[in-house]
Amino acid sequence: MSIRADFAPHLPHLRRYARALTGSQRSGDAYVRQALESLLTAPVNDDQLSSKSAVLPPKLALFRLFCTVAQSAEVVGPDDMPAGAMQALLLMEIEGFSDSEIALILGTTPHDVAVRVNRAKAAIFETIRSRVLIIEDEPMIAMHLEQIVEDMGHDVSAMAMTHADALARAHEVRPELVLADIQLADGSSGLEAAQEILLSFDVPVVFITAFPERLLTGERPEPTFLVTKPFKIETVMATIGQALLTRSFTTVNQ
Repeated sequence: MSIRADFAPHLPHLRRYARALTGSQRSGDAYVRQALESLLTAPVNDDQLSSKSAVLPPKLALFRLFCTVAQSAEVVGPDDMPAGAMQALLLMEIEGFSDSEIALILGTTPHDVAVRVNRAKAAIFETIRSRVLIIEDEPMIAMHLEQIVEDMGHDVSAMAMTHADALARAHEVRPELVLADIQLADGSSGLEAAQEILLSFDVPVVFITAFPERLLTGERPEPTFLVTKPFKIETVMATIGQALLTRSFTTVNQ
């Protein structure tokens, strides 16, 4: 099987990264399509699919190709943040690549990757303090998320366990960020609750789910920010940080 055929299982992961990077399902999926079209319409440079010594594993090669094709992608953050800082952090904390793998993807060195990641983490903790609504039906997970949010310097203004409660609490506290589980306590949908909240508030939503692939098909309107259960603290922090940085960038440039 060719390396191009081997890309298919990794497309949901690439969509997750691209959406988080651009802060938009539409933009992220468009860059993914552009990368895939480049495989069909033009020869792929061997350097995009291999290191100096060996052909790269399919996932690594796919992300390297994507970053080459999508060089024009807007990466949000403070003006003094080094180029590629958020890319490096998202590749590490959301996609699980190592420093050396990220260096191959971004065309830099492991040392530079570490510098970029540290700067991106610093920028996340400098984001404006925000009001956060947590929609989660499992108390232990809700408390864990609450602790993460507060450790980042933000306020958990409300917590909800059902669709109806989430809508009521959103109108009470007017959140600036929503963390939402997909399946809620009464069998209702956190996805539908978030969609209704978005009708009233322009707010980033981070979804927490054990089945992210179901929401990364690229075939319909789907979430921009996804965290997989069970989650790592660093993954939640990176995703929250990028969601808030994206919102700040968009607001300033409207």
